[in-house]
Amino acid sequence: MKAAYTKPFLTAAIIILLDQVIKIWVKTHMQLGEEIHLLGNRGMLHYTENNGMAFGMELGGDMGKLVLTLFRIVAVCGITYALLYLIKHKYHRGLIMVVALILAGAIGNIIDSAFYGVIYNYAPLFHGRVVDMFYFPLLSGIFPKWVPIWGGQDYIFFRPVFNLADSAISVGVILILLNQNRYFKQETIEEASPNSEMVEE
Repeated sequence: MKAAYTKPFLTAAIIILLDQVIKIWVKTHMQLGEEIHLLGNRGMLHYTENNGMAFGMELGGDMGKLVLTLFRIVAVCGITYALLYLIKHKYHRGLIMVVALILAGAIGNIIDSAFYGVIYNYAPLFHGRVVDMFYFPLLSGIFPKWVPIWGGQDYIFFRPVFNLADSAISVGVILILLNQNRYFKQETIEEASPNSEMVEE
C-alpha cells in the first residue's frame, strides 16, 4: 500500500488502539463513578459510561440508542469514503490527517456502543455504553446575579467527561474550521509521479 494511504490509516489505527486500551483498563481496574486524581481536583480519571453521543450527551431510550449506533456506522462508512477520496485526489496532507483523526474517534466510540454490551454481558448487540474517563474541572464558581439565565447558579469548566475518541473528533473538527483557507484552497493539478503522495501547500 502506498505511503499516501498508509500514514493516515496507520494514524487512525494507533488512536483506536490507544482509545480501547485506556477504556479496557478503566473498565477492568475501576468501579463506576470511581476517581483517580492526576492533577489534584483539576484533572482526574472519572469512570463513567453513557448511552449516547460525545461528552456524555444522550439520545433517549433503547430505540434512540440503536438509531444512534446505526447512524455512527453509516457515518464511519461515509468518513472512510471521504478519506479515500481525499487521498486519491491528492488533497492537502493536513486535511487528510485530521479526517483520519475524526474517523479514528468515530470508530473508537462505535466499538463501545456496538460490542461492549455483548463483551461485558450487560446488553445486546448495538446497545453498549460508551466508556468515558477524562475529567478536567479547571474552573468552578457561581455566576454573578446579573448574568442572564444562569445568574446565581454554580458552574464548572470543563464539565463533560470524555475519552480519547471524543478528543480525536473534536481536535479534527476544530483544525478543519481553523484551517479552511489552507485545506480547501484551489489546488493546481499535479502530474502523477511514482513517488507522489499528498499535496502540500
